[in-house]
Parts: sequence; structure tokens; C-alpha cells
Amino acid sequence: MNFFDWLTTKRKTLTTMNAAELRAQEMLLTNERDRMQARIRKLAAGKQKLVEQGAKEKTPEMRRTYAQQFDLQHTEQMMIARQLNIRSKELLTVSRLRMLRENASASRLADAGRITIREGDLATIARLIESDSVTSEIYQERLDEILALGHAADEGAAGLSPAGQELMKIWNDLDAGLIKDTASAFEEAERRVRERGAADA
Repeated sequence: MNFFDWLTTKRKTLTTMNAAELRAQEMLLTNERDRMQARIRKLAAGKQKLVEQGAKEKTPEMRRTYAQQFDLQHTEQMMIARQLNIRSKELLTVSRLRMLRENASASRLADAGRITIREGDLATIARLIESDSVTSEIYQERLDEILALGHAADEGAAGLSPAGQELMKIWNDLDAGLIKDTASAFEEAERRVRERGAADA
């Protein structure tokens, strides 16, 4: 049974679970996501090693073998990456519902202890989760709209804080070689956060 089937047909659905039950489901999804991330990192390291081995090897037949292994590992990495995208969106869904449950007493989104989600909303959520073109960031925005979080939730919880956004930019600069190492990246992150704090003061 896939996530959406479980979401809509299981006797006790996500929308009727209490905060503790949602937290347990969140932990299960987190563990599965972490396993996928570890596998992707291992495959990436394996691909790098194959490239190094092929560079040292002069025999075409051996290089062909390394290239085949590289292709197999790359294919597996892409397949797991797709599942990781789905799992990340599932985890985000459970986390959002758990957050709403924990804050239900102060939220108008709760109705007699239940979180209200329309059938059409569930169908939309399912399509967004299964779509490879929808990243976790885009899904987060759409999910928050569907759950009508808006200003009912803390702005920092509804998305990345300004500090988090700056860190994303710094990582991109690190990838592009504009920042030389992680120590410099950390220093830059600290500097930008301080500047933002001073500007907001």
C-alpha cells in the first residue's frame, strides 16, 4: 500500500491521528529518508572511485567494465533520488499535520479535534507527492497553501528562515567554487546572519 492509499483508506488516517501517533509516523519516514540519503552518498562515492580506477586503466575492455558499473550505479542513484524526493514530501506532510495537531487548541484549522482536509485537497497532495518535477521546496509551499497555514503558523516553521535562505545561497556558491571551503562557508554564513540581524534591528 503506497502512502496516498494509506493516507485515504487506512482505518485510522493521518488526519485523525493524535500528535504522538503522527510523531511515530514521522520518525519512521525520517529513518527511511536517512537510509536513502546514506545509500545515495555511498553510490556517489562508488562512482567517483570507478572514475579514478578507469583513469588509471589503459585496457579498453577494463574501462568498458568500469563504465558499465558506473552506469548501473548511476541508474540506481537516480531511482533512489526519485524515491527520496517522494519520501521527503511524505515526511513534510506528516510533519505539517503533526504541527497542526500540536497547535490545534490555538488554531482555527481544528474542528472538533480533527484537521479538515477536503477530498480534492487529498487528490492534489497525492499528485504533488508523486510528481518528479515537484521538488520538496515547491511541495512545501503548496502544502502550506492547502492546509491554509498562512500566518496561523510561525513564519520560520512554514519555510526557510532568512538565515536558512542565506545558507542555501552559500552552499550554491561553495558548489560553484566561489567559496573555497566549508570553514569559509561557515564564516560567510555567520557574517550574513549578523548583517541581516543588524538590518532588522
